[in-house]
Amino acid sequence: MRRFALERLKEWKEKKNRKPLIIRGARQVGKTWLMKEFGASCFEKTAYVNFDSNPRMQQVFDGEINVERILLAISVETGVSVKSEDTLLIFDEIQEVPKALSSLKYFCENAPKYAIVAAGSLLGVAMHKGTSFPVGKVDFMDLYPLNFQEFLCALGEERFAELLQSGDTQMINTFASKYKDRLREYYYVGGMPEVVQSYVNDKDFGRVREIQKDLLNYYRQDFSKHAENSLVPRLNLVWDSIPMQLAKENKKYIYGQVREGARAKDFELAIQWLLDCGLIHKVNRVSKPALPLKAYLNLDAFKIYLLDIGLLIAMTDLDARVIIDGNRIFTEFKGALTEQYVLQQLISEVGVIPYYYSTENSSGEIDFMVQGKTSVIPIEVKAEENLRAKSLKMFCEKYQPKIAIRTSMSDYREQEWMTNIPLYHI
Repeated sequence: MRRFALERLKEWKEKKNRKPLIIRGARQVGKTWLMKEFGASCFEKTAYVNFDSNPRMQQVFDGEINVERILLAISVETGVSVKSEDTLLIFDEIQEVPKALSSLKYFCENAPKYAIVAAGSLLGVAMHKGTSFPVGKVDFMDLYPLNFQEFLCALGEERFAELLQSGDTQMINTFASKYKDRLREYYYVGGMPEVVQSYVNDKDFGRVREIQKDLLNYYRQDFSKHAENSLVPRLNLVWDSIPMQLAKENKKYIYGQVREGARAKDFELAIQWLLDCGLIHKVNRVSKPALPLKAYLNLDAFKIYLLDIGLLIAMTDLDARVIIDGNRIFTEFKGALTEQYVLQQLISEVGVIPYYYSTENSSGEIDFMVQGKTSVIPIEVKAEENLRAKSLKMFCEKYQPKIAIRTSMSDYREQEWMTNIPLYHI
């Protein structure tokens, strides 16, 4: 399976003043596979250490942090003769041993020639519990479920992904029907690696749904296993409320719909826990479309999306035929799915932090707002070939942005005031 993140790892390897790298991401998005693949393809040897339920390595880090002593222990544990010039060190589930996390500072300062990649699904949670973190001594990379182009590559259709990357809009329009078919499949399958692999092998939507349900149960078990007992019921309430919140025409998160009479302070900690685990995305409202967007952030108004579109559909129990056949039964929720899809592509492929824009009393809303180098870019999302963009039109007339984007199932086209980008090319 091809992951574009591998290219970023190769760039990190060649970087001057390279620091130990921490890969962040939810469980089951492929962090371990990616690190091992990186070791196999770019190094002669890989020394892999998993700190989960590994008392021997926990003991190694219990004493004084000494880089030479740690390297010797890793060699004994893994059977790999560790050398800086040809060995990748992998520290997996590093949050389980806080001193292993702290040791990255010493590797950075005293042994920077060693290539170290670490990962931890619950790293954010561990940090909030007071784990000592090597601030300024590590590099970061975020890993997400497969995006649409990676999904195409997994299906053996790299040429279609390469065509999207080429930017040849006329040729892309020619193959629009092919892209739309694959996009509908991606909506249902999503980008969780195990799910995608199953679909590639068997093309069985029933099996896809089974694996998605297993993953959802696995995350729910994590709540009980790793969160404080008092927090678990609130985690479940927030988690279960996400499809319902997104089904509303106004997708702003409303605490009162999680539990009657609920207030922010009742659920803020649960939302932060899910964010720290990478299980949700939080998109905040900005009150003014101006640079820098962070200056106009409204922390009290936000939308919550899931980490993966396939898991979102699995939570709703929507049948594959509803999605694949383009059924209109779920008109409202189709908008939510499309926003979920666009958000994932913006985060994983473009690498931007999206916001949304609306005024306090206005019904007009811009689905996503991203910060460009010299201006803000409004993005309106349409689920079908609908060419009406009333909110975007009003926004452009008022603020005159340099670039305005509508993304829909319609072909690529440029107009005086905005550009339509097909959803599969966003």
